Amino acid sequence: MTHSCDVAIIGAGTAGMAAYRAARRHTERVLLIEAAHYGTTCARVGCMPSKLLIAAADAAEAVREAHRFGVQADAPAIDGRAVMQRVRSERDRFVGFVTDTVEGWPEATRLFGRASFVDANTLDVDGRRIEARAVVVATGSRPRLPAGWRERLGHRLIVNDDVFDWVDLPRSVAVVGAGVIGLELALALHRLGVRVRLFARGERISPLTDPELQALGRQLFAEALPLTANAGDLQPAVDGDQVLLGGERFDLLLCASGREPNLDGLGLEALALPRDAAGRPRIDRHTGQWGAGPLFVAGDATEDRPLLHEAADAGRIAGDNAARFPDVHRRPRRAPLAVVFSDPQIAMAGASHAELTAAGTAFDTGRVSFADQGRSRVMGVNRGGLHVYAQRGTGRLLGAEMIGPAAEHIGHLLAWCVQRGDTVQQMLNYPFYHPVVEEGLRTALRQLHNDQHLPDPPIEDCLDCDTEAEVGG
Repeated sequence: MTHSCDVAIIGAGTAGMAAYRAARRHTERVLLIEAAHYGTTCARVGCMPSKLLIAAADAAEAVREAHRFGVQADAPAIDGRAVMQRVRSERDRFVGFVTDTVEGWPEATRLFGRASFVDANTLDVDGRRIEARAVVVATGSRPRLPAGWRERLGHRLIVNDDVFDWVDLPRSVAVVGAGVIGLELALALHRLGVRVRLFARGERISPLTDPELQALGRQLFAEALPLTANAGDLQPAVDGDQVLLGGERFDLLLCASGREPNLDGLGLEALALPRDAAGRPRIDRHTGQWGAGPLFVAGDATEDRPLLHEAADAGRIAGDNAARFPDVHRRPRRAPLAVVFSDPQIAMAGASHAELTAAGTAFDTGRVSFADQGRSRVMGVNRGGLHVYAQRGTGRLLGAEMIGPAAEHIGHLLAWCVQRGDTVQQMLNYPFYHPVVEEGLRTALRQLHNDQHLPDPPIEDCLDCDTEAEVGG
């Protein structure tokens, strides 16, 4: 059986769904191919179930910390089965929304099966031949496992996908990998009464790249949970019904050592596609195109900013261009924004410290510590710091890194300012209410403005005042 279409899309996750919608604005001859199940990484095993677990952990921590405000409460009694029941139930609800959406699309535009390339315009899907003018690969990614660990540890080795199918909380877990996933899950499980140790192979904890904030993060997270940095070449072993690692025994080992794209098994090696010296695909993030032909890649399969909003944008770009092919358009991308839902939270907006340094950009840094920031002290969350980076000479905001309270919200403000091309003075002219955590941002901006020795604008154009200093907050 041969089926022809204008655009074939492999993968029905966030990027694939966005590509499908974009392509159908141009043509009805679109085919969405899925090998496993409809639904996104975010809804099934990523953003949403992890935030459900974190919400339960935050509730437990609020009870423990209530005494600091003169509110006496017993130690939290954590019902692991009830915690995981809510996680699974709400997770299934979110997944249901996604599944209902895809199943509401015309049946003739959907196909279950595993696709592989015969040539640039032909796919084999479990023996069915699909001919397409263009193809979008949106196959996502999977957890990366060190060689031999699965064979050595068996069912005692888990990844984040497995956590959200638990019926009850385990007694102990070793978490290997101190990136976003490892840090979020280790903190949440620790606060829910699971004995946890987080192992980092190097000194770096979290995605922060600013050396000062990295050091602060290591200090804060070492205070928050058992942590072993510079763990080096870890060699876990089975000891009876447990895992032995770093001299401790755990019921499970959760490997959070990054993710890798699901590009193997697609027959792409037969297409002579361009790659860099390290063998990574050379995909244009402004078109989604890989090479000069009718192949487009979007979402986590590209290894480029594996975040839901980035995957959705990449899917729209790839789907639109696949439907237009060979009339390919370059599209702008949003300012980078990433958030870690740890405690304290982490946000990175615009260019990172490492990116600016590597590019040789001349920039200055404005700093603030939240240790004595008014609203943060009121709420008892006065930990962390914020660094903002501005172009030397012009004062234009280039990026920021933050670890501290309300980072998920302040990160958005900073990303918007970067995307608009705001200067430090323009940002200082925006309103800052009192008392709010955002006043910490104003402190950093003021320091940056002063350090850059920029001339003050005419008084009628400068709306900034000293409210925070005047009231001691």
